[in-house]
Amino acid sequence: MKAVIQKVLNASVTVDNSVVSSVQKGLCILVGVGSDDTMEDVDKLCNKVLKLRLFENAQDQPWKQTILEVQGEILCVSQFTLHARVNKGAKPDFHRSMKGPEAVQLYESVLEGLKTSLGNDKVKNGVFGAMMNVQLTNNGPVTILYDTKE
Repeated sequence: MKAVIQKVLNASVTVDNSVVSSVQKGLCILVGVGSDDTMEDVDKLCNKVLKLRLFENAQDQPWKQTILEVQGEILCVSQFTLHARVNKGAKPDFHRSMKGPEAVQLYESVLEGLKTSLGNDKVKNGVFGAMMNVQLTNNGPVTILYDTKE
């Protein structure tokens, strides 16, 4: 499972010209489910996101607090293109991405894992499989690439 974890001041997802989800201070996470991912990868990703110290403390010292400690929000967006291979030719190869029905189950498990720790109101998501516009204000900028297989 691959993720792009971005610290944000705000983020939103729009589908068909309608905002479906938005968050304020927190994280925007693009999640790509790979063809060989399992619940073990879900657990690794959730644990990593919840333990990453990406936020300042009360004394403005960077890298001191987690999303839990700052009571931030998370916007998750499914992103099968994270597993694209572009080494050959001009067209991306998506064979390493898990197919829709199986991928949606693992993606929803990521959402549930995060909600268990943060609360339902703190974790938002886009529309799985839809064409989405993601808008965000990256804070820092802080952008972390994470692969549960590494």
